[in-house]
Amino acid sequence: MTATAPRPFGRVLCAMITPFTATGALDPDAARAHAARLVAQGCDGIVLSGTTGESPTTTDAEKSALVRAVRAEVGDGVTLLSGVGGPDTATVLRRARRAEEAGADGLLVVSPYYSRPPQAAVEAYFLRVADATGLPLMLYDIPGRTGVRIEPETLLRLADHPRVVAVKDCAYDLLGSTKVMARTTLAYYSGCEELNLPLYAVGGAGCVSTVANVVPDRIRAPLDAFDAGRPDEAARLNGLTVRLTELMMASGLPGAVTAKALLDAGPVREPLQPAGREAADGLRKAYEELLAA
Repeated sequence: MTATAPRPFGRVLCAMITPFTATGALDPDAARAHAARLVAQGCDGIVLSGTTGESPTTTDAEKSALVRAVRAEVGDGVTLLSGVGGPDTATVLRRARRAEEAGADGLLVVSPYYSRPPQAAVEAYFLRVADATGLPLMLYDIPGRTGVRIEPETLLRLADHPRVVAVKDCAYDLLGSTKVMARTTLAYYSGCEELNLPLYAVGGAGCVSTVANVVPDRIRAPLDAFDAGRPDEAARLNGLTVRLTELMMASGLPGAVTAKALLDAGPVREPLQPAGREAADGLRKAYEELLAA
């Protein structure tokens, strides 16, 4: 990574789970405790109410309460982003304003999903959100979930807006990402665990990691080694996390389910279902093996 690469939200961010009580209610105390642990073990920032935070099944009031609880715990020195995405612009604008009022430092904004708008409409949507508050935006490009890509040419145009500062990259297009990084100051954060180090090596800013809920220090270590000029060590450390990453992110279960199977964070909300015994046992084994490595 070059010394001039932008890092507007820090380098290692956790896509934090949303803890619930046994009865399924938001658990602010557990959220505070988990956020404190993440920061203590190496996270520069926290992304709340993203996919891993089960944002489709939390209310706007719960999203605001989560920002307030975590902000009260970690203080002003830790970057907090709040996910405000949704399928309709009016809802997203309302969520953006509420996140700003609650104390978020930035907004994670996924492209509008299900309706599959053309690129001109995608661009107009992001500009509307960028103009709605004074907060900087991290655009979330994850076509596998939304059904629509934020095309590189669209990102090149959006980069001209002063509050569009970063991308959470889940597009699996390293060539396209490199093209945009070469022509803009957009900070690229890997949202695909297996690309954390590769994207970083070609100029990325860092990562927004679900696996960091469980092992934040192990997610940070390869980037630290790369920054220290030890690429071989970075690759070795990155390799140690592969088995846990595979089970958490590529086993057919959502990251919210697998992360909560390894943490005392309450249930997931339907339509998600908890991990079965076999999956939970496999996750636990991979986790323990990583800690012992």
